[in-house]
Order: sequence, then structure tokens, then C-alpha cells
Amino acid sequence: MNNNVPAAARGFSLIELLVVLVILGLLAGLVGPKVMKHLGGAKSDTAKLQIEDIGAALDVYRLETGDYPSNEEGLKALVENPGDKPGWNGPYLKKKVVPVDPWGREYHYQMPGEHGDFDLYSLGKDNAEGGEGENADIVSWE
Repeated sequence: MNNNVPAAARGFSLIELLVVLVILGLLAGLVGPKVMKHLGGAKSDTAKLQIEDIGAALDVYRLETGDYPSNEEGLKALVENPGDKPGWNGPYLKKKVVPVDPWGREYHYQMPGEHGDFDLYSLGKDNAEGGEGENADIVSWE
């Protein structure tokens, strides 16, 4: 080793670097899964809020036109007048676009609904009925 180099100018040894990398790896292994769990929950919460907003828009649509959009008209009727519908005073959604669920798929809309005047739901991350956690269905009737 060159003793003429001041201590402040010397780099880290390989062992010091390996120790730091091991510590960072352990922290990532402990913290990473907890962060990912909260991100999944945030998507489900976002879907719940979007379903509430769309449901409120559907209620205003019904107040102004006399009924909910048919299955054929779908949620698109909230942003575009479906064939000169009397009383239509939309768009009923702020961004003038029907949002997709947090997983990038369209919300399911059924009128008349099996659980109320209409059913509005997302099938969750797995896009299949049922499931738990992120895969659970997010519905308007609960």
C-alpha cells in the first residue's frame, strides 16, 4: 500500500463494499414486500372510489333522463349523448372520459342489476370472479 496517499483520498476496501451491499439487500428484502402490499391495496381503494364516482354520475343521469343507461348504451352514455336522449345534460364525468379500472380494464356495467338498480364492478387484478386481496372483486352494492 502507498503510505504517501492521505487517508481521506483512499477508497473503500472490497470487504467494506460487500458489507454495505449485504445490508442494503437485507433492507430491500424486508421492506420491499411491505411496500408492494400497500401498493396493491391502493389500487383496490382507487377502484372503490372510481365506482362511487361513476355511480354518482349514473344517479344524476337518471335524474335528468328518467332512467339509467341501457346495457347497449353502457357507461359511454355518461360522456356522450346516446342518440339525442331527452333531458341529457352531460357529460356527467369530470374528465369527459369513462375511467378504466386501476388494472387497465373497463368497468362492468349491468342494468337492471342483480343487486340494485344497476351493478357496477371490477373483477380485480386477476380479472376473474371472486378472489382475495388484490384479486377480489370491487363492487357497487357493498
